[in-house]
Amino acid sequence: MKDIDSQLKLIMRGAAEVISEDELKRKLARAVKEGRPLRVKAGFDPTAPDLHLGHTVLLQKMKQFQDLGHETVFLIGDFTGMIGDPSGKSETRPALTPEQVKENARTYMEQVGKILDLGQTKVDFNSRWMSKMTSTEMIQLASRYTVARMLERDDFQKRFREQKPISVHELMYPLIQGYDSVALKADVELGGTDQKFNLLVGRELQKEYGQEPQVLVMMPLLEGTDGVNKMSKSLGNYIGINEPAKDIFGKVMSVSDGLMLKYYELLSGLTNEELYDLRERISAGKLHPMEAKKDLAQELTARFHGVEAGKKAREEFERQFSKKEIPDEIPEAAIAWEAATMPLAKVMHNAGVVESVGEGKRLIKQGGVELNGVRQTDSEIRIGPGDYLLKIGKRRFVRVRPA
Repeated sequence: MKDIDSQLKLIMRGAAEVISEDELKRKLARAVKEGRPLRVKAGFDPTAPDLHLGHTVLLQKMKQFQDLGHETVFLIGDFTGMIGDPSGKSETRPALTPEQVKENARTYMEQVGKILDLGQTKVDFNSRWMSKMTSTEMIQLASRYTVARMLERDDFQKRFREQKPISVHELMYPLIQGYDSVALKADVELGGTDQKFNLLVGRELQKEYGQEPQVLVMMPLLEGTDGVNKMSKSLGNYIGINEPAKDIFGKVMSVSDGLMLKYYELLSGLTNEELYDLRERISAGKLHPMEAKKDLAQELTARFHGVEAGKKAREEFERQFSKKEIPDEIPEAAIAWEAATMPLAKVMHNAGVVESVGEGKRLIKQGGVELNGVRQTDSEIRIGPGDYLLKIGKRRFVRVRPA
């Protein structure tokens, strides 16, 4: 194992919150002294069979723990998947059938193997212990937590105030997820910031069952290509890991320069030192953000489709931008960003390429607008400050940059 400081730097990279860093240091010190790797758990409900880059933030952190020599447990919540995680939901989620859970779990593992070394990953299912739990044991588990504390959850509070139904089985979800940590004797649990309540329940239950509480490493939610909302298939701002190589490359190229750096931190395999050097070179003007984005797009495309596919996707993208129909001299427009992100249609209007925001939306919806070589069809798409090449129609081009 590496020394504690080196491990800490990698573990803390990109983390939104760690509870607690001091406990993590003590656990790492004991692991190094005793030569016993930490048991690192991350749970995934097989509610959807297709993973996108947002899901891989946790997987990338698991990979880092794996590379540091720790034991990683990829827990498939096949039992909790039949409840449906209520986190952040405004209404009761429909439960999955056992058949849906089984099929989704199978496709999960096919995709996870593109990031984790499955030979070094323990795959488990929480039905292994939950399906054996008697009704008496389930009641005893429920006695470990109060309704008042359960209703402290923001989503439950909101639904309670709005008089929207909260099913009793939903109250069991955090308890069962927490009990997973007891069953596995987890030293560390990974999760998104939206899972904080459930992760804390795990710590409390471990104390109740006489175990040392797990350390929580919470990762930020990854914004999608719109630069605003959490990456989600339902919002259409996702980059699926099973999408064609060309699409993955093109979608990564469409994100803003600022979001690109967050993608680097959370998704790239660069070392901390390499990441620091990248930022310094961009800041000093020694590396153009467009080139850095190409490197990232190639890395992520290669991760899911292979090295050759990554190279080919980059070559095709660069060939598209070197075609003769793109003029050597392209007008530039420096515009002020009025917020963290702006609608692409408004950017077009402010850049003077359309007479109104409405016209910009119509052109986008009709497929007549390309952003950095990627055709856009969502008329409500928003982008953050950055350098962009816009193509409107067949022959009109403009470079947009922040004022």
